[in-house]
Amino acid sequence: MPAYEPPLGKSDLQHVRTTAYTHTESDHREYGARNALGGELHAAGPAIRRAENKVRPVVTGSDQTFAYVSKARAAKAPKGKKPVKRAIAVKKPKIGSAAADWSRWPAGTTFRIVSTGQMYRVEDYGWALAGRNTIDLYMPDEHAMNSWGTREEPIQILHWGNPDDSLKLLMPRQRYKHVRRMVLELQGNEEEAAAMR
Repeated sequence: MPAYEPPLGKSDLQHVRTTAYTHTESDHREYGARNALGGELHAAGPAIRRAENKVRPVVTGSDQTFAYVSKARAAKAPKGKKPVKRAIAVKKPKIGSAAADWSRWPAGTTFRIVSTGQMYRVEDYGWALAGRNTIDLYMPDEHAMNSWGTREEPIQILHWGNPDDSLKLLMPRQRYKHVRRMVLELQGNEEEAAAMR
């Protein structure tokens, strides 16, 4: 079992260690491109470049859609001219799959990586993540996985998953130690979870 780390405080803005995985890794081959919820793994859409450059992402509505407004569009009209109304293109980001300890980020938790603007949903878990403050981001291939490596990243939680739903999914899978550790934490038995080896 990996060394136990005390959980981060529950907050909508967190600084976490992120790693990357793909379905062709040796420990994931038997599952293929399937996640722990029984669905398909998905890579996130491309990174959204930093706001200081040309584009400012604006979160609108409850579905967290991003509107892209260029500085040129946002500029005021020249003196003596009426401002022209312009449509703003709205593009829904592609949400990628992520793996995490479900007692810390329950299944269904959706978050945005602040530095890239990419969005992910927790749909998977793994042995090396149980009892740790690490989120594993799904990548479509080994090149993208290796390019990401390990990074400390600020994330913004957009929606918290339901711990009770995660517990129901994990209860029948407790023959695996890492799942048992998550179950213990979800049940409030942190000391017992920390003592597992």
